[in-house]
Amino acid sequence: MSGRPAPALRVRNLSVGFGSQTVVRGVSLELAPGECLAIVGESGSGKSVTARSLLGLAGAGAQVSADEISLAGESVLGLNESAWRRRRGRDVGLVLQDALASLDPLRPIAREIGDSLRLHTKLDGAARSRRVLEVLTAVGLPDPELYAGRLSGELSGGQRQRALIAAALALDPPLLIADEPTTALDVTVQAQVLDLLEEIRDRGTAILLISHDLAVVSRIANRIAVMHDGRIIETGTPNEVLGRPTHPETRRMLAAVPVDKPRGTRLAPAPEPLLTPEQTAGAGRLRVAERPSAPATEVTSGSPGAAPDARTPSSPDLALEGIGLNKTFRGPHGTVQHAVDDVNFSLPRGRTLGIVGESGSGKTTTARLALALTPADSGVVRLLGEPWSVLPEKQRRARRRLVGAVYQDVLASFDPRLSVREILRHAVAVAAPDGRDGANRRAGEARVGALLDDVGLSAALLDRRPTDLSGGQRQRVGIARALASRPQILICDEPVSALDVSVQAQVLDLLDELQRELALTLLFISHDLGVIQHVSDQVAVMHAGRIVETGPAEQVFAQPAHPYTEALLAAVPRLV
Repeated sequence: MSGRPAPALRVRNLSVGFGSQTVVRGVSLELAPGECLAIVGESGSGKSVTARSLLGLAGAGAQVSADEISLAGESVLGLNESAWRRRRGRDVGLVLQDALASLDPLRPIAREIGDSLRLHTKLDGAARSRRVLEVLTAVGLPDPELYAGRLSGELSGGQRQRALIAAALALDPPLLIADEPTTALDVTVQAQVLDLLEEIRDRGTAILLISHDLAVVSRIANRIAVMHDGRIIETGTPNEVLGRPTHPETRRMLAAVPVDKPRGTRLAPAPEPLLTPEQTAGAGRLRVAERPSAPATEVTSGSPGAAPDARTPSSPDLALEGIGLNKTFRGPHGTVQHAVDDVNFSLPRGRTLGIVGESGSGKTTTARLALALTPADSGVVRLLGEPWSVLPEKQRRARRRLVGAVYQDVLASFDPRLSVREILRHAVAVAAPDGRDGANRRAGEARVGALLDDVGLSAALLDRRPTDLSGGQRQRVGIARALASRPQILICDEPVSALDVSVQAQVLDLLDELQRELALTLLFISHDLGVIQHVSDQVAVMHAGRIVETGPAEQVFAQPAHPYTEALLAAVPRLV
């Protein structure tokens, strides 16, 4: 008998169906101790269903069949729920994408992690507490003693994801299944988590990694399996799959990666037009030949003397301008957080300013100040050369239609009881509150249809609810809603961070097309440097509430001047 250890995971001919629909078709894979196998593919390809099926978590009504599913040489086919509970955490750890839904909102993080130690080990209370702090430190959570006592709702998205990874690692299981473990993390924390995963892999832990981030996969995976339509269509080493792909679907995914793709370059194949040119012209879409020329964007942090004088007239070419913005928040135990510290920016019409930085750097707070949703402690925001942030909300209301917003968690921003038609109809009505007579109502319905066309969606989706749409479809509806008032400015806060690379490419192409056709000005916020490099004319790098570097995108990425920018760029995983 050979002394070779049994595979950490072996799967032969796995199929999963729900009702009459088969979503995983004949999947086979094998994973050795100390090996990382990455499964990549677009949303709906079957990646997550495959991973959950290996843990008895396929879901109610799932029909799971396989010739073999074994962990460390022991079959787990047909285990009941009680037997699975004894194995999960101890024999296999699981990290899911949606940390907020995965963590108990009523239990502190220390209790969440400590319970698995209490159930599966003989450690006493003090040893369990030490282990909790050890794994929280290992996943890069700052001040673990403080955060261990917090509830999941008191943590940022990145902090929640780190806590979830810590919970999966607490028992040091021989197999870790990680489903999009770095989706919510900024680039430097992502690098820390990848370092940690590499470390536990090198200690002998097998890792099954589910990810849409091909650069992450390139860094950590020993082998890659590409899924499409429930099947594995291509496998090999990172050099083989990412460097010399053989399947058209794999090549399409690689073409969609925005890193190092010039501004304006399409990332996804051009879609078939939904309307003829004559129909499109009749739908009321404004088309312009090219992005209007404008002076360079100016963005700074520094002393108040370096900022423009708030009392001087603004240039008519400026769409949005922030002057000496400051915002602090009172934290636990009386601490004060300087979320935005003397930030200045000048965004010309028709251009894109990309703001990039780690979680907690002040990006979203800057966006909320620009939207006048959060009052600044000091400083002002001007909209199209006129006062904006200093006005009472009653005076701002009439001008809010000039600014649209697209959010990261677009599903949470929708009323789940409303259909797409009702969501867009309401947005149109708010934008034109006088539309009460029949003619205006008919015009409103036509506007709803035109908005759907603007974002490349079929009218067949009008009667669906947001939960019935894919992630990419939901994001397009969110963009359509933002366009309902015919804004001149779109403020996009992490609009593609939760999307797989193919859908991300479609949304980025859409925003670029809309900017050219509608002469939109974009303030684009992301922790993804590849996305920021692709979409931006000008880039501002934020750290600890301040803008530490700004300049043309090409310059900032080719010749970073600030050590923090250099550290961000150094942490970005690259394709092979």
